[in-house]
Amino acid sequence: MLTHEINAAFRKRLDKGGALLMPGAANAMAARMITDLGFEAIYLSGAGLTNTYLGMPDLGFVSLPEIAQHTATIRNVTDLPLVVDADTGFGNALNVRHTIRTLERAGASAIQLEDQVNPKRCGHFSGKDVVDLEEARSRIKAAVDAREDPNLLIVARTDARATRGFDEAIDRAAAFVEDGADITFVEAPESMEEIRRIPQRLAGIPQLVNLVVGGRTPIIKLEELDRMGFGLVLYANVALQGALLGMERALSTLKEDGKLDEDGPVASFATRQKTVQKGLHDALEARYAPKPQLRAV
Repeated sequence: MLTHEINAAFRKRLDKGGALLMPGAANAMAARMITDLGFEAIYLSGAGLTNTYLGMPDLGFVSLPEIAQHTATIRNVTDLPLVVDADTGFGNALNVRHTIRTLERAGASAIQLEDQVNPKRCGHFSGKDVVDLEEARSRIKAAVDAREDPNLLIVARTDARATRGFDEAIDRAAAFVEDGADITFVEAPESMEEIRRIPQRLAGIPQLVNLVVGGRTPIIKLEELDRMGFGLVLYANVALQGALLGMERALSTLKEDGKLDEDGPVASFATRQKTVQKGLHDALEARYAPKPQLRAV
């Protein structure tokens, strides 16, 4: 499918209502697995990308070219809608405009911007802060104006809950809706009551809730979040944390035993090749291989 077709279908799915469960992928292999398992959308996590690609914490180290590269790489292996975490947009409103255009052309279906100061940090870390409301709104206005495809969605995130309280976070999200945001994202609510109040107070457009395993927000079942009225339920780094545990187990077994085969804590060789579509590439290679030429006798 072409990206604009994917984007139009994604908007239609969100307009239909009902909570959509969205895992994060930090690389193309994770995106392939998410696709194969039948999820409806993928999230390219800035934190996950920073952890896996740079081996560093989510403290604002990843750059726009790196995010664009990974957006294009993931778009190349899946037709699922791709929500891309663009952090703060990498500067002022002009930088945000460039960010939106770059990521849209790389294959994003939705682009998330937040109101943190630069350099940003993980929404579930301490020590973060937000810019003043006027600057935050300028980012969203620039993003809305910059998109070329009207079905590219702008996700407006606020981190104000941690430093300025829940009510200001809601007020900021409401202001972002006025500026044209398609989805709002109040990061790191800290109680069931706060979670419940988000869709109640921001009715009218889809709300995203981010469930971070080990983070500040209570983990709630998808069905309950659906009843509350959320449109997107994000598990940004479950695949990453699962892979990290798997690597630790496999490598520990190898270190302890001095050998490791398919009866160990690893996916099989066949599963690995299936995930990266080795069969498809074998078929393509056979299709395009030069045909043997018959020689005249």
